[in-house]
Order: sequence, then C-alpha cells, then structure tokens
Amino acid sequence: MSNWPWLLSLVFASTCLALDNGVTRTPPMGWNPYNAFSCKTTDAQYRAAAQSLINLGLNKLGYNYVNLDCGWQGKTRNATGGFTWDTSTIPGGIPALSTYIHNLGLKFGVYSDAGYFACDFVGGTAKYLGSLGYETSDANTFASWGADYLKYDNCYAVSQTDFVDFNPPIQIKPHYTAMRDALAGTERPIVFSICEWGVQDPARWPGGSVGNSWRISNDIGPPASWDNLFRIINQVVPITQFAVPGSWNDLDMLEVGNSGLTVAEQQTHFAFWAAAKSPLLISTDLTNPSTDTLNILKNTRLIAVNQDSLGTSIKFKRRYSNDHDVWAGPLADGSTVALVINWQTSSRSLTFNLADVGFASANAVDLITGASLGKLTTTYISTLAGHGCVVLKLSGATAVAAPAFTYYNAAASTNTLAGGAATRAVNSSLTVVGNIGNGAGTLTITGIDGGAGGTKTLSLDYINGDFTFSNTACSNCRNAFISVNGGTPLQVQMPISAQSWDILFSGYLVSLSGFKAGKDNTIQISNPNAWAPDFFRVGVSQ
Repeated sequence: MSNWPWLLSLVFASTCLALDNGVTRTPPMGWNPYNAFSCKTTDAQYRAAAQSLINLGLNKLGYNYVNLDCGWQGKTRNATGGFTWDTSTIPGGIPALSTYIHNLGLKFGVYSDAGYFACDFVGGTAKYLGSLGYETSDANTFASWGADYLKYDNCYAVSQTDFVDFNPPIQIKPHYTAMRDALAGTERPIVFSICEWGVQDPARWPGGSVGNSWRISNDIGPPASWDNLFRIINQVVPITQFAVPGSWNDLDMLEVGNSGLTVAEQQTHFAFWAAAKSPLLISTDLTNPSTDTLNILKNTRLIAVNQDSLGTSIKFKRRYSNDHDVWAGPLADGSTVALVINWQTSSRSLTFNLADVGFASANAVDLITGASLGKLTTTYISTLAGHGCVVLKLSGATAVAAPAFTYYNAAASTNTLAGGAATRAVNSSLTVVGNIGNGAGTLTITGIDGGAGGTKTLSLDYINGDFTFSNTACSNCRNAFISVNGGTPLQVQMPISAQSWDILFSGYLVSLSGFKAGKDNTIQISNPNAWAPDFFRVGVSQ
C-alpha cells in the first residue's frame, strides 16, 4: 500500500460519512424552473408547477420539492437586515407561497447565493441579494418561511464586481460550511444543495461533509444540448464513489421536455442521471407536457434505481471511443444495473458484452420498456436510436474471470520519449510521462510480451486534469492515439481523472490488434492535434 498513495483518497471517499442532517437518504426529486423560465419565474408559475405535480401524479412518484431559483429575491434588505423578496415577481409573498405548496402536500425550496449578490440572467446587473455574511440571519429566515430545501449558488463569491469566476483566488468551501452550520442551527431539516458549479472539485472536499448534494459541473443549460450531456458525463467519471446515502453528486437539473434534445437523448439523459444517483429535478414547463416527456419522467423502474436504498452510483466500466459507453453499479437487492450509451448519431444495432460488467451470463430486464429478456449469455444485441441507451437490470449473474495484465511503466528507461514528451514526478513514488501529443510528443513502450499475438486488452493508468466549464471538441476528456507495432493508431477518448494533475485514474480498458508472438512488441502513444493525458503505466492482457 505504501507504493500506492493515490489509492488512499479512494478508500477515504468510500468510507466518508454523509452530512448528518436527517434528509436525502435517497436523491431528492422535484421541480425547479431555471431551464424552463430562467430567472423570470413568477408566483403564478410556481403555483401552477406545484399543482401540475399533483395533477400529473408526479408527486406520487417522489417528485415532491418545488424549489425557487434566482429572480425571486429583493435587492435591498429590510430595516433589520432581513432577507426580502421582489414584490413584482412574488406579490403574495414567500410565506404565502410556501404555505400554498405545503398545503398541497409538497415541500418548498428556496434559493440564495454564497456571494455578495446572487446569479441572474442579465449579466450580473440585477444585483439580487446574496447571503455572504448574513448566513445565520438568512438561515433563520428561510426556516421561518418553512423552507425544506436550499439551493445555494456561487455568483459574486470574490467581490461585489466579480460576477462569475470559475477560477476564484479564494477558497470557496468556507462560504458553504458557514451556511451548512447556520442551517443546522435552525434545527429544521433543510436539504442543503451546494451549487458551486464544480469549482474547486467539491466532491473531494469531500462534498458529503458540506452538503446533501454538490454540483459537479457548469450548468447543463439552457439551451439543452447533447454536448452538455457529454461534458457532464465525462466530469462524473472519477467521482462516482463519493455518492452515498445523504450526499449526492449533482449533475444539474433535467432537460427532459425542453427543446434541443431528441426524445432518445432525453431518455439517455434521464436514465444516466437516475443511475448516477443525481437529484432528479424536473426543469420544464409542466402545464402542457408531451406524452414523451411524461413517459420518461414517470418511468418507475428508473426512478426505483435512483431511489435504491443502497445509494451506490453506476461507475464507468468501458468506453469504445466514438461508439458506446458501458456503466454499471449494484442495487440493494443484489442485482446490477448496466447502462449502455450509443455515442453515434444514427440508429443502429449495438452489441453489449456482458464481460464489460464482469459477467458471463445473467437474467435481464429492460428498465426502459419493462420487458423481461430472459437469460443473456456473453452478449446482448439491441437496436438503439442515435444517442439512445439501453438500461438492464441483471440478476442471477455468473461472473467471468477478470483479465490478468502484465504492466509496463511509462517512465521506464527502456522506453523512447520523443518530440518533447518528458517524465514528471507526481510524488515520491509516482512518475508519469507527460507532454505527449500536440503534434510532436510521443511515448513508445518497448519490450512488450504479445504472448501468442493477435488482439490484446490494454489497461491504462493515467492522469488527466484538463477539466473545462464549457463545451470543447473533447469536453472533460483528452484523446490518446495508440498504435501497436507501427500499425494504424486507435483514437481513445479518456475522461478527466480529477480536477488536478496529481490523482490517477486506473484501469481504462481498450482492445488493440496487431500484436505479434513474443516479447518484441511496441506500443506508441501520440496525438497529432492536441495533448494526450499523462501516462503512468500500460497493462497488456496475458
């Protein structure tokens, strides 16, 4: 263990305690207006949404929170320094709105900000009230209004003139712990949703010691887009282990029902969020939802996965670049949920290899359709729409032996580093090779045992701290191009390992052909257009 210090953070994460405030033993579910109405939501729209949850039967499925978002606040405090509301937006007052929602049997959520002013949709010019420096007073006010939930944003965190700062020169965690403690002091059970947009890697604070959920990324929208989903899915890859009962990775609100995504993309979005144990907050106009929207939001099988008492997120298992992803995780009844995402834009037949989730065979139920598929052996072939998915509940599984690997250190003296590629000492026991790619840098690992030759599975241990808050060509990922014995390189899309360059991601699997018999094989890693991750070692299946 002394030679593997980076594993300590994973051990700690899996045993850390969640925020002990008696709420969110399963992810919260409800409605928030932001993606539908931005910061312009009125009292009437909040009341209509609350009534819609009842009329549509969504409350009976667990969607019980009706949460305010930005735009409800006043711009000046009252004579005693108390929080105020915008009487043109909420003419009846917040206490009356809270009472209305509670009388429907629902729960009421408020919104504030950990900065000097709150976020808005007019470039920071609204100057809505924030709670920085007023945490105790505001927490008591929110509790007195009957708040059951607080979404706590991150605008103007640095100064009264710095609206949005994704790289603040201060530590923002104390802003959130101050409100955490203030809420605890009210003795009212209030869900604390920390909305710091993933700034400063909150999952590793750990987030569970601060809030009931923590945003892992920048906003999902508006507008909705598949690129936003890809960015967020990549960002959750290295932190799924931090989700535990009481505290959750928050992948942001749902775009189901909004324009910008196909029905298949909305289905994938909902299924992934549910299986990743993200809060499920509807963020569309519910006064006239489509049948497709309701079918997705009311899928009781996927809701059951989200609300499963074990509280374990699906984890990244395998990526076939530009083809499909495989994710899986355990459920409380001993079964496994497996989710396969079609990365291609067209409908096609896609093969799921059960070995990618550790099984040779299993009984399966399709959690989107509810169909029983019987016993699957080795593979399952289904037709998926472009950017569609299949979600399977697997039970009675027979395990398949995991492949054994022979490992080759990237920094070994026998390897060839060219074009600027160079070693980097991460700590006293971990050295990686970086500066790979950007058109020049290459790492060539030599003396690899190819056994009998043919196709081998590679296990890659790497560091990629190149996170982003906006969509790029490979958002929250880097491409490596890997070739065997000088053959055609294979593109490998590799998600971030953390929001820093000192945490290793282990066991990224990829299959490559072109190995020859014997111990004189080479593997070269490059990228002709951009930087690849930093590599620690490459395992080759025996």
